[in-house]
Amino acid sequence: MVESRPQPGLAQVLLVAAAVVAVVLGAAVLTSFLPDAVQAAIFQGPVLIIVLIGGTGWLLWRIGRPRP
Repeated sequence: MVESRPQPGLAQVLLVAAAVVAVVLGAAVLTSFLPDAVQAAIFQGPVLIIVLIGGTGWLLWRIGRPRP
């Protein structure tokens, strides 16, 4: 028998969305303080792709992990 869990409400969804926006804006601000050469390496190199692949893999791992 599968136990049902409560679904997140609108308040929780909006809180997570606001946190994600804040993290992205914070990363953009912090990146603007880096030297031009480092900014070019981040934006024109494979760093963003690696971060996206790693984040997606972590998220899929968390979703697929069995719950206790």
